[in-house]
Amino acid sequence: MTHKITLIPGDGVGPEIAQATRRVIDASGVNIEWEVVEAGEALIPRYGTPLPEHVLDSIRRNRVALKGPITTPVGGGFRSVNVTLRQELNLYANVRPARTLPGIVTRYQNVDLVVVRENTEDLYAGIEHRVGPDAAESIKIITRQASERIARFAFELARKQGRKKVTAVHKANIMKLTDGLFLECARQVAREYPDIVFEDMIVDAMCMKLVQAPENYDVLVLPNLYGDIVSDLCAGLVGGLGVAPGANIGTGAAVFEPVHGSAPKHAGKNRINPLAMILSGIMMLQHLGEDEAANRIYEAVLAVLREGKALTYDLGGNAGTSEMADAIISKMLA
Repeated sequence: MTHKITLIPGDGVGPEIAQATRRVIDASGVNIEWEVVEAGEALIPRYGTPLPEHVLDSIRRNRVALKGPITTPVGGGFRSVNVTLRQELNLYANVRPARTLPGIVTRYQNVDLVVVRENTEDLYAGIEHRVGPDAAESIKIITRQASERIARFAFELARKQGRKKVTAVHKANIMKLTDGLFLECARQVAREYPDIVFEDMIVDAMCMKLVQAPENYDVLVLPNLYGDIVSDLCAGLVGGLGVAPGANIGTGAAVFEPVHGSAPKHAGKNRINPLAMILSGIMMLQHLGEDEAANRIYEAVLAVLREGKALTYDLGGNAGTSEMADAIISKMLA
């Protein structure tokens, strides 16, 4: 079977890690026809936006996309391409696994959890305005429909992956109506899954417990803002954003992407670790039902990490982006 996939190389180091990932996936034996479309800062002069409509159309048509990082200005300029993609395509579930990998030095061992983040509302709905010259207001939106949907997604993921516990993370002790509704919905959905342990945790306590004993947690489900913050914390437990894959999944489309930014100062230097995007590609293959190819790549990644000879600078080595991809391909073909 041939899969047609939208490939968005992105900004900064995006094209380099996208090319490395494409080569690794192609070498796995899966049949993919790549439809390459550009998005990012360079398109603004031509289209007035970093995300032209034809990019969205490609994803809608192919239903699956692999995307490199795209620059988002801080404090001004265009709105996040990632947020726009999620809202335009209703990619309501952000999925970010955090798993300990061999050969990567961290303070923790035996971490294996998944953060499931609601992707379409909360403060990230972007409903904000100035209140006079000296104040600004942002409106937090939480709905029953979105809260039930993300809770059910988390429980279904736990069941599919053979995981034992779902933890709903909130601040319902303070935001009793918004986070209270999220927690109420999570508790209601949990009753449908008696085979899975359910608990809830206030978000500040959750952060403390994650840095104390992350091995105690399995699937976390959170509203948008907390999910963004806690998923980066979890990436830090296993080595940082350079090894953090991600997926944005909806009913009609799914976009897979590394979590890290575009790192424009490193662009074109062939030095950035491609693992986050390669691991995102593995998630994409699993989504497509290509488990054999996904496993082949993952085992090759583990072999390269254990060997420790073809690692990029952030992992303690001196290999380039393309050389690390070459090493992974070599392990697959051995």
